[in-house]
Amino acid sequence: MTSPPDIHGVCPPRFAAVKDAFAANFTEAPEGLNEQAARFSVCIGGETVVDLWGGWADAAKTVPYDQNTLTPVFSTGKAVMALLIATAVERGRLSYDETVATVWPAFGQAGKDRITVAQMMSHQAGLPGFSETVDPAIWFDREAVLERLAAQAPMWPPGTASGYHPITIGFLAGELFRLADGRSMGMALREDFPGLDLWIGLPEAEHGRVAALRKPTAAPDLGTIDAIKTSAFLDRGSAPGGRGSAEWRMVEMPSANLHGTALDLARIMGVLANGGTLDGRTVLSPGVLAEMLRERIHGRDKVVPFDVSWAAGLMRNEGLHIFGPNPTAAGHCGWGGSCAFADPDAGVSGAYVMTRQSPHLIGDPRAQRLIGALYAGL
Repeated sequence: MTSPPDIHGVCPPRFAAVKDAFAANFTEAPEGLNEQAARFSVCIGGETVVDLWGGWADAAKTVPYDQNTLTPVFSTGKAVMALLIATAVERGRLSYDETVATVWPAFGQAGKDRITVAQMMSHQAGLPGFSETVDPAIWFDREAVLERLAAQAPMWPPGTASGYHPITIGFLAGELFRLADGRSMGMALREDFPGLDLWIGLPEAEHGRVAALRKPTAAPDLGTIDAIKTSAFLDRGSAPGGRGSAEWRMVEMPSANLHGTALDLARIMGVLANGGTLDGRTVLSPGVLAEMLRERIHGRDKVVPFDVSWAAGLMRNEGLHIFGPNPTAAGHCGWGGSCAFADPDAGVSGAYVMTRQSPHLIGDPRAQRLIGALYAGL
């Protein structure tokens, strides 16, 4: 057993088990997933209650991971993406029930003219990847990606099933938001949520704060492989490539490259846990919040091997049971183990980020250990 690093932050005695679990993730994590660095933050009623961090921001263990360190959270950023779409609905610039083609006419090609905004956000559009092999550098050319997706036929009848869109959903939702709002999601995040250390598209000046990651030692379990799963995860062009990490950080991919802190992920998820408010400001009305969080489809997903209850961009806790005991909780997980969640019943929001990635697609055991200890103290 190795010794845990110094653990910093705040954790009241009521949640001593959370701090113990956090320390145990550095020494006793299952499957050899011991941490290099991690942070776990929890807000209750919009107030920070738990905020723990520890470890090293670099592989050489010379730079301490601290409260200003940024961590790439990959698909956990989809929770922020979903919230930004909800803000466009709140302003009357979008409706969950209108068709995507109403706002983006080119999207209506190849049998996609009846796909609604809610269906697209709940991964029912049938576009989890490209139907033909592409150069992975295409993901750095937004217009090229959008042109291909707009022209592409769905891989299954839209609205009949969900099939997780790992990266494409960020381009689809990002373009829908841009057409409705006039700004990119990265710009809106900075302007509408000032003071939160969350970035969709990270300026080069901030790159020195980014923690180094250790990639998983094994591939995720996708179940039986077929053409749909291959397009989403396994094809040569299913993920960005051919460019350096600096360019990847700077480009805006709302579904895949959010950088931020666990604390500010927990804070922004507090909008969903606290009736649509953040720091006393109303972000979403009760009606729009309810529309965002309600179930859009529930069943066996065509891409990830889980029965998923999808809200408009979020995984609902019903069925998965990874965000505590309450079925109305919702959130999102990211490649390697990060997650962010909100529980309206308990008024709790939280986020877990780490640098040692695991092969778990959903419900990383380290996050589960922390969330379990949290709810035991409520």
